[in-house]
Amino acid sequence: MLIHDAEVFGHGRADVRIEGHAIAAIGHLAARPGERVIAARGHALLPGLHDHHIHLAALAAREASVPCGPPEVTDAPALAARLRRPGTGWIRGIGFHESVLGGLPDADELDRFVADRPLRIQHRSGRMWLLNHAALADLLARADPPEGLERVGARFTGRLFDEDVWLQRALGSLPPDLGAVSAALARRGVTGVTDMSPRNDPAIAAHVAAQIAGGSLAQHCTLAGALSLAEAAPGAWHIGPAKLHLHEAALPAFDDATAFVVQAHRQGRAVAVHCVSEVELVFALAAFEGAGAMPGDRIEHASVASPELVGRIAALGLRVCVQPHFVAERGDRYLADVEARHHGDLYRLRSLAEAGVALVGGSDAPFGSADPWAAMAAAVSRTTAGGAVIGADEALAPDAALALYLADPEDLTRHRGIAVGGPADLCLLDRPWRRACERLAAVDVSATFVSGRLVHDGVDQAPV
Repeated sequence: MLIHDAEVFGHGRADVRIEGHAIAAIGHLAARPGERVIAARGHALLPGLHDHHIHLAALAAREASVPCGPPEVTDAPALAARLRRPGTGWIRGIGFHESVLGGLPDADELDRFVADRPLRIQHRSGRMWLLNHAALADLLARADPPEGLERVGARFTGRLFDEDVWLQRALGSLPPDLGAVSAALARRGVTGVTDMSPRNDPAIAAHVAAQIAGGSLAQHCTLAGALSLAEAAPGAWHIGPAKLHLHEAALPAFDDATAFVVQAHRQGRAVAVHCVSEVELVFALAAFEGAGAMPGDRIEHASVASPELVGRIAALGLRVCVQPHFVAERGDRYLADVEARHHGDLYRLRSLAEAGVALVGGSDAPFGSADPWAAMAAAVSRTTAGGAVIGADEALAPDAALALYLADPEDLTRHRGIAVGGPADLCLLDRPWRRACERLAAVDVSATFVSGRLVHDGVDQAPV
C-alpha cells in the first residue's frame, strides 16, 4: 500500500509505503503495478494516537446504559425522565453525581424513580453502584451480600462500594464485545489503548486476547490492573502497570499500599495510582517515597496538585497521565465544588512539563469523553463549558497537546514517530497540520492504520 503525497510527521512532504505490519519506505516513490494508492494530497500523516487511560469494557457497556449525571442530567426531574423507559428487566444507569439529587440516594429514594424493575446506577467515580429495592432483591437471591454492600442496622441501603466483581458474578454477565468501541476509536485515529481498570485479571486478559484474535479489537492493547495479571496466559496484549485505586474516604493501610508497590516492582511492573484529590496524591507520593519508585511509575489524573506536590512528583521521577478534557466537561462543577485556593492547582499541564515530568493523555472513558481531539483542544484552551478559563498558564501549544497521545506505552518518556522499519500505526488527516491544529477535531481524521491494516477509511470524503 502506498500513501501518496502526505505531510509526513517529522519528514515533510513525502510518500509512505506500507508492507505487512511495517513502514517499508519514505520518500518520492513510484506506485507498483496493482498497488493500492491512497491520495493524501498534502494532508498530515501522524503516528497513530494512544489513549493511555481507558476502560474498554465499561465504555462498551455504556452504549446500553442510561446517562444519570451531568451534563445530560442535572436534577431530579431530568433523572426521572431518563429512567422512564419501556420494557422489563434491569436498567443500568451511569455517570451519577451527588449534585443531581443533593446527595447519594438510597434504595427508598430510587424506588420513587423506578420501583417495578431492578435499577442499578453507577457513580461517576466508577467505584459505587446505587441499587433500588428490586435490584437488591434480585441480587441477594443470587448471592450472599458482600462486605461492600452498605448496611444500617439490619437494613441494606442499596449503596454498593467497590464490588464490581461480586456484581458481575451475581448477574452472570460476560465481558462485552469491544467491536463498536474499537471502531469508534479508529474513527478518531486511535491505534493503541492502555486499559486502566484496576480489576483487570487473567480472565479479562483472556477476553481481550480473544477480542483481538477475533478482529473485534483492532487497537494495540496494554492492560494495567491487578497483581494477578502477571499470571495471565500470553496473548496479543501487553502487560502494563499494577493499578492502585485510592479513594480518600477509604484509604488502604499505608503499609498495605507500600507492600503493593514493592510486590509490583518485584514483578518488574510499574505502579499506576489513581489520585483525584490532594489527600490521595499526598498518600500516593508518601507510598512511593516509602517503597521506592522505579522508572514507569505514574500518577493517574493528578487532579489537584500544588506546586510543592508537583516538585515531589518530579523528584520521584514519576510520570503523570492527565485528562485535559475534564476542564471542559467538568470545569464549572470544579469551580463550584473545589476550594478557591485550589483552583490554580486543577489539572495542571505546563507546570508539570516544565518541572520535567513526562506527561501522557488518557480519556478515562467512559467517565470522560473518549475523543482525544477534544482533550487536545481543552489542553490548548483550558475553557469550561460555561466559558470560564481554569489555569490559563497551564495551557499547552497544539504540538505539545498532540504529543500527549504520541508517547510510547512501553516508555512514556519516548515519543513515537514515523520511520522506515517502524510499525505502520498511522493517522491520516484531511488537511495539513497547520490547519488541523487550529481546531483539533476528530472529524479531520480521514484514515487510520493499525499494523498496516486500514481500520478506518474516510479518504474518499476528504476535501481537496
